Amino acid sequence: HIVALPTETVYGLGADATNKEAVANVFKAKNRPSFDPLIVHVPTLKAVQEIAVLSKQAEQLFLAFSPGPLTVVLPKRKCIPDLVTSGHSTVAVRIPAHPIMLQVLQASGLYIAAPSANPFGFTSPTTAQHVLDQLGTAISGVVDGGPCTVGIESTIVDMSTDVPKVLRLGGMALEQLEHILGPVETQLSSSNPNAPGMLSSHYNPGATIELYPDREALVAAVSSNNDAIGVLYWGEPLPIANSFNLSSKCVDTEAASNLFMGLRELGKLKVTKIYAHLFPEKGLGRAINDRLQRAANK
Repeated sequence: HIVALPTETVYGLGADATNKEAVANVFKAKNRPSFDPLIVHVPTLKAVQEIAVLSKQAEQLFLAFSPGPLTVVLPKRKCIPDLVTSGHSTVAVRIPAHPIMLQVLQASGLYIAAPSANPFGFTSPTTAQHVLDQLGTAISGVVDGGPCTVGIESTIVDMSTDVPKVLRLGGMALEQLEHILGPVETQLSSSNPNAPGMLSSHYNPGATIELYPDREALVAAVSSNNDAIGVLYWGEPLPIANSFNLSSKCVDTEAASNLFMGLRELGKLKVTKIYAHLFPEKGLGRAINDRLQRAANK
C-alpha cells in the first residue's frame, strides 16, 4: 500500500527506504525513471548517521537548518538499497519539519523515501486534493496535513565531496546556506543525477509557458494576444482574466508557497499558454525561477 504524506515542502509518496519492493512500487506509481534518485526522510540527526556518513560540515548544516526544507547528499551506508539512490554511492537525506511527517517517522521507526506525490514530470502537489486529482487510483490514500507552508521542494546540497555543491534550488535560500558554508558552487542540471530535480524539463502544468523578465513586456504580450492564455505574475494586481498573483507585495516566501497552486489553477482553465513573470533573482526567487524555467522547457 502506498500512501501520500504531507511535508512542509510538497506532499510525498512514502515508502520504507530499506524495502526494495515498496520503493519499486513508488517508482511505478509515479512512472518515475529509475535513474532519478529519491530523498530519504528521517526524524533525527542520529537517524541521518544510521543511513549516511556525516562530515562535521554536513552536521553543522543539519544543526542550523533542520528540521526544514534542506536535503543533504552524503556517502550512503549499506542499509539503503541502490534502487533508492539510482546506483549512486551517495544518499539524499532530509529531516522534514511537518509535524505529521515527523510523527509518522518517529512512530514507525522507518526511514521513509518520499518523492513528490505526482506523476513524473508534472507539477508537485501542495494539498491533499492535488494528490487525489493526479494519483487518486494509483495509491491507497493520502494523509491530509493541510496546504504545504513552503510549497516548493527542498534545497539540495551535495556534501559528499570536499567542495559543497548546490544541486537543486528550493525552500532554503542560497544566502542562508552561505552563512554556514561560505560561497557555494551550483550544478543544477545532470542527465545522470545523484539528486532529484536536476532534469532540464519538469513541473509541467499542462500548458506551454513563456517567461518574461519584466512586467511591462508581460502586459504588452498579454494585450497583443487573443489566444486562450493564463498569466502568472506578482506585484500590484493586474485587471487580466485567467491570471494568478503569486504575491501582491512581492514576498518571496509567499510567492514560493503559491507557485505550484498557481500553475495548477491556470492549467485547469485549459489555457494553451501561460505567460509567467520571473521573480527577482534573490532569496527564494531563484528557486521560483528555476521551477518556471524547467516548466517552460519542452
